[in-house]
Formats: sequence, C-alpha cells, structure tokens
Amino acid sequence: MKLASLKEGRDGSLVVVSRDLRRACSAEGVAPTLQAALDNWDECERALRALYQQLNRDEHKDAFDFIPQEYAAPLPRAYQWADGSAYVSHIELVRKARGADMPPSFWTDPLMYQGMSDGFLGPCDDIVLADEAWGIDFEGEVAVITADVPMGTGERHALPYVRLLMLVNDVSLRNLIPAELAKGFGFFQSKPATACSPVAVTPDELGQHWHRGRVQHRLRVTLNGSLFGEPHAGTDMTFGFDQLIAHACLSRPLGAGTIIGSGTVSNRDESTGSCCIAERRTREQLGAGSASTPFMRFGDRVRMEMLDDDGHSIFGAIDQQLVHYKGPDA
Repeated sequence: MKLASLKEGRDGSLVVVSRDLRRACSAEGVAPTLQAALDNWDECERALRALYQQLNRDEHKDAFDFIPQEYAAPLPRAYQWADGSAYVSHIELVRKARGADMPPSFWTDPLMYQGMSDGFLGPCDDIVLADEAWGIDFEGEVAVITADVPMGTGERHALPYVRLLMLVNDVSLRNLIPAELAKGFGFFQSKPATACSPVAVTPDELGQHWHRGRVQHRLRVTLNGSLFGEPHAGTDMTFGFDQLIAHACLSRPLGAGTIIGSGTVSNRDESTGSCCIAERRTREQLGAGSASTPFMRFGDRVRMEMLDDDGHSIFGAIDQQLVHYKGPDA
C-alpha cells in the first residue's frame, strides 16, 4: 500500500496512491491525515487497503492523477524525527579524512540524533537557505515510520512496529557542523528541514527486498542531471532498522508516527558513488590530497529515487532545487 498527503492545511490530506504512482484517491472517509491513520491503524488499515486495491484495478470512480508537485511530505510534521547513522563505513571514511580514530563502540552502538520534525519539506519543495558558505549538502537516506513502540522493545521484536517506509533528503550544513559539535550538545543550526519522498509504502510492497530490517535496492542520486551515486541500501548497512528502533526506545516509548532515518546510504565500493557531497569530497581528499567537488550552489537541483527490479519507482522521486533565502531582515 502507498500513502501520501496532499498539500492541504498544516498536516495534509491523506490519499491512497496506486502501485504505479499514476492515480490516487482521497482517504478522507477513513482518516483525514496520515497521523490520524497511524493513531488508529488497526481500524484504518483494512479500509485503506481496499481503496488501494480499487486503484490498482482502476475501479475507483473518483480517482485522479497523481502529481507529486501537489504533495507535502507523507507526514508534513511529525512528533519525532530520529536520524541514525547506520552505515558505519561512511563514518569511518569521514573520520579517516580528518585523521580521527574510529571508536570501537561505533560498530556496536548506533549513533542517533533528534532532528527538526515540526516541518518536513515536500518531495518537490525548494531547499531555501541563506548562505552558500554554510556548506550546503544533501543526504540520501531510507526512513521508517513506526507504530506506538513500547519502551525497551528489543531487536527481535522491533520490525513489526514498522508501518511505512520512505526516502528522505536530510539536508546538512557542513561548515556549521564542526562548531556545533565542539560545544558537545549536538546538531541544531546545521540541520535544517528534511525532505521526504512523495509516498510512504507498507513493508509488504517491497516483498523479498525488505529483509533483515534493510531495504535491498539501490538509491539513485543525481545532481544537476548527472549521476552522483547509486549505492545499494542493503549492503554495508551495519545496523538494520530493528537495531535502530531498539536503540531509540531503550529508555522511552516511541509514539505512532515516529520517523527513524538510516543515515546516508553508503557502500565501501567507491564505484557506486555517493549519496552526499561530503563523502565524495572525503574520497577526493584521501586520493588526491584535496577535495574538488563543491558543496551545493543556488540553482543546483538534486534528485533521489529508488527503483524496483523492473525499473519502476517505488516511492516516487525527491526532486529539489536550492534557492536563495533573502530573509525577513533582507
């Protein structure tokens, strides 16, 4: 099943989208918003799946064309956004470039921070920022949306709490990060709004490609129309979503609608490219002694998409342009 949120009000209007991402229909009669559906999933799921089946059979009389530009993030705002860093080889690479050792605990204990959750960007919304000097970067990730997860849920019991999966572009301001981390209090200014794919999908849509808490497909990222990277999301993912969920709920319950990210999808194999500029710059620095790829400039466009084995888009594409923000005091 594929769900999305039309841009209506602050929390969107829930719609069901066909498997081929061509048609959609309102789910207003089932739940007004995706958050409402997640809060009452046991009551809503069967009716939403019935709508989905009608769409796929082209039998829904009030169906309309699915146009991604008209959609917000599946959850336009969420109670919690916790982003992990599950591809530890990516962390190892970045630390190596600056001559920092890798603590052994990084391989056994996931890194995670709480990001901005009160306003996610839609899949085709502009990235609006004030200064190129901030080191503007994209980060292609996979994310899950959970049900209510009891505190202390272990890895073995975590995956049934995954309700939906989607893609995210976790925008990072690389040149603001060092000073923030040096304070010892984590990210804030360096992590602006995150964008999400047009639709979120239930795990069964992935079939055998949802395995061991990992999505077994490649994430394709282009910058200004040129391929930037296409790493495999299931390869080199040190911590699956079972482990990330267990980490997040160790000392607290998670409310329905919690979003947990994988961190930048990354492979050890350099030929697969990268899902963020920082990783490419790191490899350039280690290879040639200096980084030649610039961070994003105003007017740049980044696109992220995941295709199935037949070449069909699973989540739709995140397709964004970087735009100069003038600010209220400009």
